[in-house]
Amino acid sequence: MLKNEIVLSVGQLNRQVGQLLEGHFSQIWVKGEVSNFTQAASGHWYFTIKDERASVRAVMFRGRASAVGFVPKAGERFEFRASVTLYEARGDYQLQVETLRRAGLGDLHEAFLQLKEKLAAEGLFDTDRKRPIPAIPRTVGVITSLAAAALRDVLSALERRAPQVHIIIYPAPVQGAAAAGQLAEALNAAIQRNEVDTLLLVRGGGSLEDLWSFNDEALARAIAASPIPIICGVGHETDFTIADFVADIRAPTPTAAAELCCPPRQTLLTHVAAAVGSLTAQQLRLIERASLRLDRALAMLVSPQQRLAQQSERLQVLKNRLARAAGAPYERRAASLDALQSRLMRAAPQSARLRRELQHNVLRLSAAAPRQLAQQGARLSAAFLTLQALSPAKILGRGYAIVRDAQGEVVKNALDLSKGDRLNLELAQGSTDVEVLRASSLL
Repeated sequence: MLKNEIVLSVGQLNRQVGQLLEGHFSQIWVKGEVSNFTQAASGHWYFTIKDERASVRAVMFRGRASAVGFVPKAGERFEFRASVTLYEARGDYQLQVETLRRAGLGDLHEAFLQLKEKLAAEGLFDTDRKRPIPAIPRTVGVITSLAAAALRDVLSALERRAPQVHIIIYPAPVQGAAAAGQLAEALNAAIQRNEVDTLLLVRGGGSLEDLWSFNDEALARAIAASPIPIICGVGHETDFTIADFVADIRAPTPTAAAELCCPPRQTLLTHVAAAVGSLTAQQLRLIERASLRLDRALAMLVSPQQRLAQQSERLQVLKNRLARAAGAPYERRAASLDALQSRLMRAAPQSARLRRELQHNVLRLSAAAPRQLAQQGARLSAAFLTLQALSPAKILGRGYAIVRDAQGEVVKNALDLSKGDRLNLELAQGSTDVEVLRASSLL
C-alpha cells in the first residue's frame, strides 16, 4: 500500500456518499407506485416507490404528511417531490418526500393545496368558528345523491340508532362537473327552509377526481356561512376534502356522520328514566315536607267553639285567683292571731298548778330527809367499826410495836439491821429508843 493512499472507514464512506447525493439531487420529482405503506404512531409515513424496473425506499415526516389532506394507498401512483438522502447506518439511500400529487392529476392536487391554504388563511378552518352540534336533534337533513350508497348507510344507521329522529333528504349529485353547484344549491335550500337541526353532507369513497366536487370554493364558503351545523362525511377515513375542513365536524365515513349527529335512543331513554326517577324523588320530598307543614298548621288551628271553651276556662281560673287574692289578707291575719294566742297561752304563768307542784315536792322532801339521815348514820357507824378494827393503836394494844430506824423508816427485816444501829419503838403507850445488840433471821 502506498503511503499517500487514503483508507476510509465505512461510516466515512457513507457520509461522503450521502453528501454527494444531497448536493447533486437537492430537489427532484419522481413518479412511481406506492407499496409497503406504513403510518407510524409518530405520524411519519414509511413506504416504497416502485415502477416496472426498480424501487426505492421513501419517508415523509409527520409535518409534511399532515398537509397532504389524504393518506396514500398501496397501488396508487403519485408524483413525489423529494430530496435524496443516505441512511448511513446501513448504506441505503432513500427519498425524503416533501409533497406528492396523484400522477396525471397533479394540477388538481395543486389546486386542492392552494385552496386549502387560502381558506385556512381566511380562518374558515378555525375551531372557534365551528358551530356546536345539537345534543338531541328532532330533525336531521341529508344532502347527497338519492342513488348513493352513502344515503342507504345513513338511513340504516339512523333507523337503528335513533328511530325517533325525522329525516329530510335534500337530493343533489355528488360527482360530475355541475355537482358542486347543485350541492351548494341544496345546502342553501335547506338553510332557507330552516326545518332541520343538523345537516349531513355525505358521499362514499373514491379518487381525488371523484371527490373533487367537495373541493369547490363556493361550496366551502356556503358551508362556512351556514347557520345550521354541518357534519361532513365524505369518502373513507383516509380521504380528506375542503368540505371536511370547513364543516363543523368531520366524520370519517357517512355512517360515522349519522352516529355523530345524535345519541342512541337507548341512551336517551336511560337519561329520561334517570331524570324521571330524580324528579319523582324530589316531588316525594316536597310532598313530605308539605305534609309536615300541614300537620303543624292543623295542630295550631283551633275551631271557634274550642277557642271559646278555652277562653271561658281561662276566665274561670282568673275569677278564682281574684277571689283567693281578695280573701287572702284576712285569712293570713286570722292565722297569725291564732298563732300569737297559742304562744301567749303557753307563756302565761299558772300559779295554782305551780303551788300544787310545790306542796307535793315539800311533802316528798319531808319524807325523804329522815330516811336519808338514818341511812347515812348506819353507813357512818359501819365505817367507824371498820376503822377501829383496822387501827394500828388497836394492834399495839395487844403488845406489838412499830420499829423505825434512825431515818424514821419502818423496819420489816432483821437482816437489814447491824449491831449498834439505833431504833425507835412505838408502843401502845408512848415510844422508846433502843440499840441493836444482835440481828438474826426468824428462820
